Amino acid sequence: MKNSAKTVVVVGLQWGDEGKGKIVDLLSGQADVVVRYQGGNNAGHTLVVDGVQTVLHLVPSGALHANTTCVIGGGVVVDPTVLLKEIDALRKRGFLAGERSLLISQEAHVILPHHKAIDQARERKRGTGMIGTTGRGIGPAYEDKSARIGVRMADLVCPEHFTRVLRAVLEDKNDYLHAVLSQERLDFDGMIDELVECGRKLAPMVTDTSAFLDAAIRSGKNVLFEGAQGVLLDVDHGTYPFVTSSNTGSGGVPNGAGVSPKLVNRVIGISKAYTTRVGSGPFPTELADALGERLRVEGGEFGATTGRPRRCGWFDAMVVRKGVRLSGVDAIALTKLDVLTGIDTLRLCTGYTLDGKPTDAIPPLADDFERVRPVYEDMPGWTESITEARSLDDLPLAARNYVRRLEELIGVPVGILSTGPGRDQTMMLSEPFDFAG
Repeated sequence: MKNSAKTVVVVGLQWGDEGKGKIVDLLSGQADVVVRYQGGNNAGHTLVVDGVQTVLHLVPSGALHANTTCVIGGGVVVDPTVLLKEIDALRKRGFLAGERSLLISQEAHVILPHHKAIDQARERKRGTGMIGTTGRGIGPAYEDKSARIGVRMADLVCPEHFTRVLRAVLEDKNDYLHAVLSQERLDFDGMIDELVECGRKLAPMVTDTSAFLDAAIRSGKNVLFEGAQGVLLDVDHGTYPFVTSSNTGSGGVPNGAGVSPKLVNRVIGISKAYTTRVGSGPFPTELADALGERLRVEGGEFGATTGRPRRCGWFDAMVVRKGVRLSGVDAIALTKLDVLTGIDTLRLCTGYTLDGKPTDAIPPLADDFERVRPVYEDMPGWTESITEARSLDDLPLAARNYVRRLEELIGVPVGILSTGPGRDQTMMLSEPFDFAG
């Protein structure tokens, strides 16, 4: 049977926090299935519907739509205690009410107490050289996955088997915590009962999501894939070593969700109208001044997961172009344009120099990336509020010119334009599912 489904991937094109949650929530109204394919609860997707804010960490951003099935793919690392709290909070509000409204891959790996203990101890030991992890155990869980000693959801939902596996794993991890990281050993008896109970509660949702997704796509369902972090945090292609531990771009979908790459139709890239970054790492356009603080306050730039203030700076076309290239982006969803209102002169980074010489690429070494200097192009700003704009014609000329210049710099059109946090504060300049397939 010829595939008639329409599948759309939503990826962040910067260092995360681009507004993926809002865009996925918006597009979920047209989707039958929404899939999270990588990352863990180190990311927070913020949704604002009818003035009510919802922050999701593991459950896909389609959770606020009654007729949408949410799927946590095998490429995600799952903290079962965090997931259950999130599910409970949503169900108390009437969401995820259907029997099969949330499905969890049996192949997804589990974040366990020793992963969090190792993550936090390592960051403390690094001191001033810390990477800036959230301390949620994401990296150590992915390490165990690659080392083939990880624990999966399939293990967690089998109590006797899981108990044997965890006992053996914890013995080894306790030796590492004590001898290498100078930390106290973790108590097996103090954690096993809670984890077994988590497995019991999650068991009805754990299934072969790869087979479910293949069948859904081939039967003509609209399927939306969402990542957790931006492309510049990709473990292979991001600004290493200041990256996450998984593949964040559209290339991560086939493995992370368990679907054939031939079934992926269209990619929407999310970018803010400026740039932010959480944690350590190079940031050429960072504004460490009053203007950077203004962007932080006006844009609400504080981590949804940790509350950490985000570093803010001008739009960096070099960063976004790399994200576009890596993920094969068809159109851009541009967010937080309204935050730039009232700034007299807006700067766009169009390129870099390194040691005084122009460079057309992001350097592979972090030390070199720290030394690049942005090449700026200035554009006039606007003073009129744009939060009520519902079409391009409603925008001031300077705002329209800014959007058009971004399109020229990054080489793909803006298909979605956000002028505020609400669902209604969005211009759909093209319909992703209408053009997919």
